[in-house]
Amino acid sequence: MKEDSAVKPMTAAEVAEKVINKESFFILDVRNEDAFADWKIEGENIHYLNIPYFDLLDGVEDILDQIPTDNDVLVVCAKEGSSIFVAEMLAEAGREVSYLQGGMRAWSEHLEPVKVGDLKGGGAIYQFVRIGKGCLSYMIVSNGEAAIVDATRMTNVFLDFAKKLDVNITNVLDTHLHADHISGGRQIAEAVNGTYWLPPKDATEVTFDFEPLEDGRVITVGTSKIDIQALYSPGHTIGSTSFIVDDAYLLSGDILFIDSIGRPDLAGLAEDWVGDLRETLYSRYRELAEDLLVLPAHFMIIEELNEDGSVSEKLGVLFANNHGLNIEDEQEFRQLVTGNLPPQPNAYQEIRQTNMGKITPDEETQREMEIGPNRCAVR
Repeated sequence: MKEDSAVKPMTAAEVAEKVINKESFFILDVRNEDAFADWKIEGENIHYLNIPYFDLLDGVEDILDQIPTDNDVLVVCAKEGSSIFVAEMLAEAGREVSYLQGGMRAWSEHLEPVKVGDLKGGGAIYQFVRIGKGCLSYMIVSNGEAAIVDATRMTNVFLDFAKKLDVNITNVLDTHLHADHISGGRQIAEAVNGTYWLPPKDATEVTFDFEPLEDGRVITVGTSKIDIQALYSPGHTIGSTSFIVDDAYLLSGDILFIDSIGRPDLAGLAEDWVGDLRETLYSRYRELAEDLLVLPAHFMIIEELNEDGSVSEKLGVLFANNHGLNIEDEQEFRQLVTGNLPPQPNAYQEIRQTNMGKITPDEETQREMEIGPNRCAVR
């Protein structure tokens, strides 16, 4: 590449900022058509052109009229190399373009920390938005201590953030045994000598020690007595557990999302668990205070992001607006949930086995296992 080339790298963090701020930009995605159709960078003001890399090996002249000159242009591929090659050709043709540093792999792994609220005793709760994958993790901070919920395998992000806040991580929790991403919970707990919590009904096959998350169990973070109250809420998995934090926040795991509800089939038991899902959403959750702020473990579509990039909504608003909470007929609900299931997450069986401790894939294999969109919801 020439030193004065107009090709610049753009990091996943910079792209995330553009998406959150709803900035307009143009993406030339040079992955194969099936990969682009399955999963892409999403944003309200993004315009796309998908031309496979192999169709551009002889040059970019044929697509120049489709590349805008009055908007930021980002070239995207799976791992970076192909996008640099195409971006260089566009630069040689006189265009100013950037490429996504690290490709879609880096986009999949980026976590954006957002403060979602304060706690009564002076603490705070932070949401980590994995914007390219739709995963949401949490850090609850109070009086020098922290608890982490639904951590991803990018454990350094959480460890570094705790260090930045000068807090000690004492408890690490998973709302359920995840099937679409590899949990970093156990690794974080081991690194900080903290306690790792897992719902026992999801943990019948795990190979490691854990503290059982059971209904009514209260975990205290800090001396200000910020309680994480476990609420057994089966349906996505048989052990799915929600947390009520500080009587103000409902961490709903993969049971309830902003625009959708959880799928019950990732252990092959959709018909068995759909009744549990309805019981949780239509009975257990109905008994909770409607002003609880729902903080789910995933989001499905970019429109679920708030103005600050967080994902949350009051429970009462979801009771009014979320279609999955407003199906009076039980048979109709069963049909929606079991007859409308999206494709299952990539490598979900291997991910479940990894989260049970049965297999220990290397880092590159773990990356490949997680590639693709979030598929935990039914809409």
